Amino acid sequence: MIKGTTKLLGVIGHPVEHSLSPAMHNAAISHLGVDFVYLPFPVKPGDLKAALAGFAAIGVRGFSITIPHKQAILPLLSSVSPIARSIGAVNTVYLTDKGWCGTNTDVEGFLAPLQTPPTPPSGARGGFDWSQKVAVILGNGGAARAVVAGCAQLGCAEIHVVGRSEQNLGEFQQSWVNSPMPLQNLQVHTWDNLSMLISQADLLVNTTPVGMYPHGEKSPVASGAIDRIKAGAIVYDLIYTPNPTQFLKDAQLRGARAIDGLPMLVQQGAAALKIWLDRESVPVDVMRQALLQHLGLD
Repeated sequence: MIKGTTKLLGVIGHPVEHSLSPAMHNAAISHLGVDFVYLPFPVKPGDLKAALAGFAAIGVRGFSITIPHKQAILPLLSSVSPIARSIGAVNTVYLTDKGWCGTNTDVEGFLAPLQTPPTPPSGARGGFDWSQKVAVILGNGGAARAVVAGCAQLGCAEIHVVGRSEQNLGEFQQSWVNSPMPLQNLQVHTWDNLSMLISQADLLVNTTPVGMYPHGEKSPVASGAIDRIKAGAIVYDLIYTPNPTQFLKDAQLRGARAIDGLPMLVQQGAAALKIWLDRESVPVDVMRQALLQHLGLD
């Protein structure tokens, strides 16, 4: 029950009505029995600075950030974590004595299902010593930046980013040169190199929106190219609806192991909730189940 003592958390974006964050966060809050509530706050781009002042005035403890504010908020914060600086985006903000601080939990969310992958099937190459693995990332937008940072933390031997614009790819690569996480093993490629890269990939990640509801019949990779995926490779789609995507279905038919976007969504949210509640752990299973029910996947 919301009371006068209830502390506020939330998510800001424009639009924000579609956000799944309230469903999973309020399920966890209810399970823990803490006096918090998590609300969606629609904030127009021109109102971001005013929203921060208003949040501080009414005692909001922290909030998530979605499109279009993840980059715009950076200069308005008192401090930004190195990982958020590297990615160039903030998705989690929390209040301290020094003001609003920003970080990015997308990397932690992305890495969670990769930390303890299953044993490779008989005949697959090696175990999961990531220092011997090749990562191929489809797309070069904001989500790709979090995935690149995650692959760097894993220690991947090679990180390849595939995009459609040579200019954008060049800017993407250059942006890492002077970042807090300079990368020596990052290479960028246009889409016509995809088939060759897929044949080398131990980890293939889709960060593009291709295949997202309501266009679930689409895949970012043509069947001729996905034919080249190695048996035992991990294919990861950041999209969580439909579940599974056509991309994952195609990869599984060819012997790859699939990870959908739901674990990342849950784990990045759990990481944020730990910060806001100052807790070592939060009920991840409760958060996951709330999302499955909300999406009609349970």
